[in-house]
Amino acid sequence: MFEFVAKSEADTERLGAALADALPGGTAVALIGTLGAGKTRLVQAFAAAHGVPRDVATSPTFVLVNEYQGRLPIYHFDAYRLRDDDEFIELGPDEYFESNGVTFVEWADRVERCLPREYLEIRCEATGETERRFTLTGHGAGIAERVKEIEKALSR
Repeated sequence: MFEFVAKSEADTERLGAALADALPGGTAVALIGTLGAGKTRLVQAFAAAHGVPRDVATSPTFVLVNEYQGRLPIYHFDAYRLRDDDEFIELGPDEYFESNGVTFVEWADRVERCLPREYLEIRCEATGETERRFTLTGHGAGIAERVKEIEKALSR
């Protein structure tokens, strides 16, 4: 587990860039946190580090999944408005999880049983007007190693 405190949007950009450098295609990222905690902002930072224009990466709250083309494909789900696991399964997440892209799931705690066995969990918490706390936990040995890489990159 690694905790990163972003005191500004620039720090969130740094975290997004570190994630972009460390996460290979086929990685699933579970984003958990309240409204305004920084989930979408973190995906935007990741996408920007992959060359996706910032205005292209938006919250998929009403469309449920967005796809962005960066150095790798980026898939961005939002489970907030889903009633249950079955509704999430109907979106075909397994195809995304098994692809060569990186898949983000906002409100992942609502569909936790549907996530792959290995995934990166990021808990997002607003701790001030512009400050956010991101807690990264790797589920699976390979993802845990990625968390160590991210921690090392951000400690420089």
